[in-house]
Amino acid sequence: MTPEEMEEVRPRLEAFAAEMLGPLARRDQRAKGELYLRGLMLDGKRKSMQPMAERLGVDHQQLQQFVSSSTWDYSMVRERLARWAAAHISPEAYAIDDVDFPKDGYDSPGVARMYCGALGKRGNCQIGVSVNMVSDRASSAVEWPPDSAEPTDYWLSTLPTDSPLYDLVRIAKIRWRVEYDYRELKDGLGLDHFEGRNYAGWHRHATLASLAQAFCTLLRTDPKAPAPA
Repeated sequence: MTPEEMEEVRPRLEAFAAEMLGPLARRDQRAKGELYLRGLMLDGKRKSMQPMAERLGVDHQQLQQFVSSSTWDYSMVRERLARWAAAHISPEAYAIDDVDFPKDGYDSPGVARMYCGALGKRGNCQIGVSVNMVSDRASSAVEWPPDSAEPTDYWLSTLPTDSPLYDLVRIAKIRWRVEYDYRELKDGLGLDHFEGRNYAGWHRHATLASLAQAFCTLLRTDPKAPAPA
């Protein structure tokens, strides 16, 4: 979003952030959470803390402290996001998927030398596993389980045994929506731009990136919302 587009939707963003970040105990934490969301959604190639702070006109240390060394519980925020997604996305399935992040060194949490799809070869990378609520029109990463193994290819279904084959195939292939939205999370919202050195910071960043995507979904799917092109 351009700064002008952000100003147009900011009242809606503030209301959304107040709802999602309600579990945070302190007002200043909730304010920094809304600030971080703005930083993730504003136009810019890098969404690490220093470039975001420059675009926002603030000291990057307040963003770093909020994400990397603060004590707020990201799991409670994810619970609110899950309830929001259930109401607004009308999910037809849960999809467990993984996304990899190439890294230059070994200092970031979870980095190891392994096959990396983004590189097309073995290299240093992180792998994040997410649980996504998904429908044909949208998905939302509502959980990033810690220490999860890379998922394998299988489906579990609660559909009636006499469900048409077309419906079974459509639901089985619905994870395409997750792959599409992963691109938005990584390329547009900076999911893979976190440069911190601890797991808690990574999980807070991933949670806030998921919130930013949920807000973008809200703008796309609400015909009354002024959405950027």
